[in-house]
Amino acid sequence: MTNKKQKLELTWIGKDEELKLEPRILIEDSNKSYGDKSAENMLIHGDNLLALKALEQDFAGRIKCIYIDPPYNTGSRIDSDGKEIGYEDGLEHSEWLNLMKPRLEILKKLLHPNGTLAAQIDDNEFARLYLLMTEIFQEKNLKTICVKMSEPTGVKMAHAINNGRIPKLKEFIIIARKDGIKDLFVEKVPKEKWDNEYKTLFENISKSEIGRLKEVRDNEERSVAEIEECDRILSKITTKPISECYREQQIADEKKKVEFNFENAWRIVQVVSMSGGAKTIADVKRKNNRNPFFAIETPQKKMYFIRNEYDSEVEIPRIKVIFADDYLTVHPGDFWGDIKTTGLDNEGGVKFKKGKKPEALIKRIIGMTSDEGELVLDSFAGSGTTGAVAHKMKRKWIMVEMATHVDSHLIPRIKSVIDGSDTQGISETVNWLGGGGFKFYNLAPSLLRKDSFGNFVIDENYNANMLAAAMCKHEGFKFYPDETLYWKHGKSTETDFIFVTTGFITAEQLDKVHSEMKAGESLLICAKAYAPECENHFANITIKKIPQMILGRCEFGKDNYDLNIIKATEAEAEESNEE
Repeated sequence: MTNKKQKLELTWIGKDEELKLEPRILIEDSNKSYGDKSAENMLIHGDNLLALKALEQDFAGRIKCIYIDPPYNTGSRIDSDGKEIGYEDGLEHSEWLNLMKPRLEILKKLLHPNGTLAAQIDDNEFARLYLLMTEIFQEKNLKTICVKMSEPTGVKMAHAINNGRIPKLKEFIIIARKDGIKDLFVEKVPKEKWDNEYKTLFENISKSEIGRLKEVRDNEERSVAEIEECDRILSKITTKPISECYREQQIADEKKKVEFNFENAWRIVQVVSMSGGAKTIADVKRKNNRNPFFAIETPQKKMYFIRNEYDSEVEIPRIKVIFADDYLTVHPGDFWGDIKTTGLDNEGGVKFKKGKKPEALIKRIIGMTSDEGELVLDSFAGSGTTGAVAHKMKRKWIMVEMATHVDSHLIPRIKSVIDGSDTQGISETVNWLGGGGFKFYNLAPSLLRKDSFGNFVIDENYNANMLAAAMCKHEGFKFYPDETLYWKHGKSTETDFIFVTTGFITAEQLDKVHSEMKAGESLLICAKAYAPECENHFANITIKKIPQMILGRCEFGKDNYDLNIIKATEAEAEESNEE
């Protein structure tokens, strides 16, 4: 009998294997950076797990919106020679989960306390991904949205139906937050049909006056004078049935429909009668007001426009006026079936078979989870939709992609956004005209490599600055070289510094550095070698040897943690290029 507390969890082969990731530095390739040189947007080429680890120190708790569209694990993979191979039964799900778990764990660390992660997936791995995210974020912090991604038409649909299969029309977006699903304001979408109750139009009232009525109605800080202003506007209103307006616009070809401007259409709805409620207030004002319409304000600071002609004896009179354009949109809820997801081959100017998401979909996710100037991250960048949309929506963005199509797809797409030549997608909706820029980064090579004798040595590609930056990451310091003091390469606090050198440290050098230190300051020296008397020479100076000090902390020399799954994405991009 054991007292160990058990919990419901998803288990798989390799779940408990802990990865020792090397915290790499990022190296800018200025030849591929583009646009405004002061731009903070980042396009990173390299394994996305290593890239996320590289971002962790500087961006932990800062990303407001994360969208990922990971590999869907649809039943095959690509081996190291580029050949498609099958999975051993059951093993593929374990490999896929081993791909996702460490990435989600770092993504959670990067997420702002009020940030949101959105992971899009299809049926194949949805259940396992949801359970995995339940363990990482807790179920109370998750919400699932269903998105229509295909139309029930076309050759593929007909083929599926004729072969007795149920066509797949939808995918899932799992929303995750750190502290409950709240404050997510999804944009409303147009209604498919007009409400039949909109049968009357206001007349003798201008568009600006209608706008003023709505402005005062929606402002809870309205004054008595503003309520009287609304009464003056309402007093001159006359009405006309919409049917008469249609007759006035009737044209010879009756088969052709003429759209009518419903800006001043209205309907009447119910207001529940309560003691001290809207009807009571309306009854009192009605006695001294014979205008066709008048305004009231309830004790809850709600404002209603009332039609004078109602039966005061009826318990629930139909008295409240609602403008049509207040009712033309609806909340999409947790089923998004209104976004066009087909026929988007040329959106963004790049083809990306089976992988490109609609800009309108990403716009909705970014719009409901972030504000202008905040950070958006996509660590499975694909064709670059997330960065393109974030850029147009005036967010800062970070994208990570390991495949070679970063050059053929992502860079051209983002350049066209910056140049203003991308007029597709959401460009017209957000009035995008161009601007901004991005910096392109590669992951630095592994800091240590084995020499011909099997001993770890510092990789020769590392110059002094790169080595200092890398050691800062390993030791938890921010790389911040001092302009005057050569031994201040970085700091963890205002008084705690690090010095990295490949030279030999003597006691005399140590005395010189110590003499330049201020009271209360401490220093960590990382050196390839030093004189024995330097050790414990000063209480506020610690000296360690590299690479011995970091051996065993992480796995050096490994550049790829994709488990051969992500390579399928690269194959899709190449297939798109050949079409």
